[in-house]
Amino acid sequence: MPDIPLKPFGKTGVKISALGLGGHHLGSACDETAAIEIVKEALEGGITFFDNCWEYHRGKSEHWMGKALKGARDKVFLMTKVCTHGRSKAVAMGMLEDSLRRLQTDHLDIWQIHEVVYFNDPDLIFAPGGAAEALLEAKQQGKVRFIGFTGHKDPSIHLKMLEHDFPFDTVQMPLNCFDGTFRSFEKQVLPEAIRRGVAVLGMKSLGGSGEMVTSGTITAEEGLRYAMSLPVATTISGIDSLGVLHQNLEIARNFKPMTEVEMEALRQRCHQFAADGRYEKFKTTKFYDGDVGREQHGYPSAKELPL
Repeated sequence: MPDIPLKPFGKTGVKISALGLGGHHLGSACDETAAIEIVKEALEGGITFFDNCWEYHRGKSEHWMGKALKGARDKVFLMTKVCTHGRSKAVAMGMLEDSLRRLQTDHLDIWQIHEVVYFNDPDLIFAPGGAAEALLEAKQQGKVRFIGFTGHKDPSIHLKMLEHDFPFDTVQMPLNCFDGTFRSFEKQVLPEAIRRGVAVLGMKSLGGSGEMVTSGTITAEEGLRYAMSLPVATTISGIDSLGVLHQNLEIARNFKPMTEVEMEALRQRCHQFAADGRYEKFKTTKFYDGDVGREQHGYPSAKELPL
């Protein structure tokens, strides 16, 4: 059985699995036992990159992943995210301790600022005493190896973050065959991150919840192959069941990069559906924005806010 390909993690000399396991969907597994089984089978199947976040399912995702990785911490590249959403360095450092405890580890491989999706977020993050200072302090303390940020809303916000010339090691963004022609992170942010030597982590390869596939517009194989063919360190995939895990492992093990001709043909095939954002609602609505960030920016929760 072929292995999952390994890719270079930026300029660090580290290699990680081309397919990563997403923490948010893990928290949507039917129960803790199922989540632990998903993580263990993912590890056995060759996935080494594990994504998570302080706020996912109110800490449940980190807690379940921590239990699943007990005794196997040295075999994985572990990432989680901090959710200050404009609050102080002190809040960030407290969240770091929460995450380390839940994940049952004394350090993270990557610690990222989560969900930079509001246009004033960069100003808040880089304000004196803000989250950017927490990243540097945590790295200096040895509690995190690498630091970065994530977001899914608008390429211009990512570019504003990068313009600060902060020593980010990573940046996470939505990369898929619909994004290629609509408010495109692939066209606007990916080249700039590569120019700066920042490792790129791709996400939402199938739309965040598989909408691109369930609509019949593309297949899971087309979506994952496209995303994995981009110059990224890994493609983080939302996996909430063993069925989805086995499907994605099979695609990753048999992965052959698309040619540019194939990628352009797929972009053009999806173009008319991409143009109105119907399958990338994380860009066009607040439906995918987390409640913690909404609260800090004065918006109602997901339950109160319609699409």
